[in-house]
Amino acid sequence: MEWGGPGRSSSARYGYHDAEGSGRILVVDDTDQIRTLIRVNLELEGYEVIEARDGEEALEILADTSQPLPDVITVDALMPRRDGWWTVSMIRADPRLMDIPIIMVTASVQSHHRAQAEQAGVDGFIAKPFEPDELLALIGILAVGGRV
Repeated sequence: MEWGGPGRSSSARYGYHDAEGSGRILVVDDTDQIRTLIRVNLELEGYEVIEARDGEEALEILADTSQPLPDVITVDALMPRRDGWWTVSMIRADPRLMDIPIIMVTASVQSHHRAQAEQAGVDGFIAKPFEPDELLALIGILAVGGRV
């Protein structure tokens, strides 16, 4: 697949260069291979990627006020210690974090899981396995304040 067409970077394709944010994405997933897949694709687009293995680690990262907040968070649903639904609800309950767009990227695709994700406050939902450009497009939209 050609990314962005001749003379255009895929970053331009996804609208990243129009973003006013920091270009930081927090990727929360307990599977090393999924985090690596997402990180590599995002870094190729010019994003800075921060990784967490579960919701507990994600909240520790987000609590560090010396670092800029991410523009978008991707989170898996099923993880050890703290799952994605708990993580999303904790982020939405924090006034400092509540407006950060969140995409749930998960193999838990049953209708009640999707409803639970919406109830928790996710902005997007992508089923595993996924096409990286589908995730990149959604991140590009949300990173610039768009809605899906």
